[in-house]
Formats: sequence, structure tokens, C-alpha cells
Amino acid sequence: MERLPTRLAGLVLLQPRIFPDERGYFLETYNRDRYRDVGITADFVQDNHSRSRRGAVRGLHFQRMPGQPKLVRCAHGRVFDVVVDIRRGSPTFGEWEGFELNDTSHRQLFVPIGFAHGLQALEDDTDFVYKVGSQYDPVAEVGIRWDDPELAISWPIRPAIVTERDAANPTLREAEQHLPNW
Repeated sequence: MERLPTRLAGLVLLQPRIFPDERGYFLETYNRDRYRDVGITADFVQDNHSRSRRGAVRGLHFQRMPGQPKLVRCAHGRVFDVVVDIRRGSPTFGEWEGFELNDTSHRQLFVPIGFAHGLQALEDDTDFVYKVGSQYDPVAEVGIRWDDPELAISWPIRPAIVTERDAANPTLREAEQHLPNW
């Protein structure tokens, strides 16, 4: 497994080793010891799986205290995966970074506590799977607007497909005073 560079401190982008043969391929999608060796120490407690249509945006979501670290990957199709630094006091607060995750490179992204996370499906029937380090708590789940003009995220597909709930999220500036101190 290779750790690839990211711009925002705390993110871990991984390129797993893929073993192709005449049957297809094999890769290890998680190994606690190997992931600890590259700095991922979260104790994952739940796996999630979503399927999305081309253009669908999910996010930008995060959980308040205790927070929810995520290890994300695209199992089928392609996504534009986005994280926003929402750690008050961070030198990169309010900055975002995006990555294409797909079923060819099999790259994975570790999203630590203190980042909002979202994605846009770039193909129909895109399957996105992720591990989380705390149980889902609907009371603790929060979001910020996927199209916050101050964030100016360059979503690749417009118009995007967005739920009413995600479209009604506040901007980061509106939500800033309610952010925990992680």
C-alpha cells in the first residue's frame, strides 16, 4: 500500500496494491495493522454502502461530538470525493480538497474527525462504501451547503441531484459558531 500526498493535513490518501490475474484481481480493502502503520488508528464500528445516479451529490456531512472518522472508497463506478476542513483554528479552515475515487485505481481516503465530507457520482450505479469510527447518530449529524459560494467547490456535473435536506444546509460561515472544538 502506498500513501499518496494530500494538501490538507490529517487526510490519508491510499493506493492499495492490486493483484491481477486471469480471473480478475484481488486487493485488500482493510487491514488494521497495515492501516495503523500509515497513521489510521480509528476503531471502525460500522460499514455503509450507498448507490447513486450520475450527478447525485451526497453531503457535505459530518457528526458533532464525538465526531465520526471515515475510510471511504468507490467500489463501482467513479466519484468526485470532497472534504472540507472545519476545524476551527486550523490554518486551512474552510479549504476543500477533492479526489476522484473509482473502481480502477481503488484508492481510498481516510477522513479524520474535523472534516465535512461529500461526494458526487460521476457515473450511474456508482457504489460508494465506507467504514466509520462511531455509530450513526441522527441527532449529531450536521451538514453544510454543498454549493456554499465561499467554499466554491468545483463540482464536475451541473445541475447536480441534491436532496431537499442537503440543499437546506447552512453555509460554513452560518454553521461556524456551532462547530465543536475537535
